[in-house]
Amino acid sequence: QVVLEESGGGLVQAGGSLRLSCAASGIIFSISAMGWYRQAPGKQRELVATSTSGGSTNYAASVKGRFTISRDNAKNMLYLQMNSLRPDDAAVYYCAAGRNVPGQYWGPGTRVTVSS
Repeated sequence: QVVLEESGGGLVQAGGSLRLSCAASGIIFSISAMGWYRQAPGKQRELVATSTSGGSTNYAASVKGRFTISRDNAKNMLYLQMNSLRPDDAAVYYCAAGRNVPGQYWGPGTRVTVSS
């Protein structure tokens, strides 16, 4: 059984930082494509960042330069360091995993609230 569990969400002031974590089990983490997505109220779920098993990363234009995705294959952990947070970053953030593209498995999400 695949389980992804996010943590680290919360309330932060605009300009602040948060670090999200995702603990994964039930998958061979080191060969999995991992990613972070987010969904704001009334909006569709959107890609934030991805990390391939080969070490490549990809970011949405809106977060590039502010967010950093990283992974620890030894600990089966995925991270998202979020700096210079803006009110429009507020959303539920989801961890996702898959063999080639993240999206086969999803975590329940963690809420990020950014106050202006």
